[in-house]
Amino acid sequence: MSSGQSEFATQLESVRNEGLKALEQAAMPEQLEAWRVTYLGRREGKLTLAMRGLSAVPPESRPVVGAVANQVKTALEEAFAARKQSLKALALERMAQHEKLDVTLPGRPAPMGRLHPTTQTIREVTAAFTAMGFQVVEGPEVELDEYNFELLNIPKGHPARDKFDTIWVDQLDANGDMPMLLRTHTSPVQARVMQKMQPPIRIIAPGKVYRYEAVDATHEWHFHQIEGLAVDEGITFANLKATLYDFARRIFGADRRVRFRCDFFPFVEPGVDMSIDCFQCKGKGVIKIGNRTEPCRLCKETGWIEMMGAGMVHPRVLEAVGYDSRKYTGFAFGMGVERIAILKYGIDDIRHFYTNDVRFLRQF
Repeated sequence: MSSGQSEFATQLESVRNEGLKALEQAAMPEQLEAWRVTYLGRREGKLTLAMRGLSAVPPESRPVVGAVANQVKTALEEAFAARKQSLKALALERMAQHEKLDVTLPGRPAPMGRLHPTTQTIREVTAAFTAMGFQVVEGPEVELDEYNFELLNIPKGHPARDKFDTIWVDQLDANGDMPMLLRTHTSPVQARVMQKMQPPIRIIAPGKVYRYEAVDATHEWHFHQIEGLAVDEGITFANLKATLYDFARRIFGADRRVRFRCDFFPFVEPGVDMSIDCFQCKGKGVIKIGNRTEPCRLCKETGWIEMMGAGMVHPRVLEAVGYDSRKYTGFAFGMGVERIAILKYGIDDIRHFYTNDVRFLRQF
């Protein structure tokens, strides 16, 4: 071996011995990575720098010297891989000793989700009516004026339209009118069903409705309603009273008393509002606190709490969908879902239903 070859080989052996000795001192992953960059780095690694001296070796001697260089590189790489594996095994051993996992311990409980109080109330109300033979149906929230008003005996220009505070869709028809709106009640579902089906009909229609009005403790611009309809031969007001009385007892308790008073709704005649006796003051209008009595705020001293509007379906509504009003009669009713929940659970502000306050939702 020439002096050039011997010098190059000696340099490579020096890099190997130095590298193997330094590798024994690497006890942490970051130290091991620093060693790799120092000795095996592609640009500034000590082995790479030593290999650049191969160009000074005579061409006929390069195969022999190159073989030595490959042996040194292989030795360093194998030592690096072995050391890396050793450190990994040592880390696992330390973890097993100091971070033991007791697999017999119970897992951490995950918080349980629950239904929104509005959804719970909808399900409870629909369950009460389906038990009485009613079928649940749904309809579109973006509705036509025809179904929301006209087929329900509320033609254009009718003063009853004003109290619905309608949100109209900004789309004009050929006559320059806006025929589409966000439904103000779920009664349009009843009109759609009657157009498609012949009596007997027993349906309830739950869903979201919209009103263009200011939001406060008792009003929301969007809320939920459940409206019901029954049409058949021989249906009377007594059937309406019996149905709603049974519903009140199912939702608010078997000892509830019910009161009906005359009211006006364009799509029923006669129309009534239904109230139940106040379950806070037991219908007395006052509550006793210790030795004194105070006015009942829940019923405002009346002893009664209004629940819903109802009545016998107006003959014009029956005739508008093609029914013979001399043969068929029916009753209809409608209630606000949030109002039922407010009465049942003593909630003081309808806005709680839509603020997504977890403190409120956890109560149900």
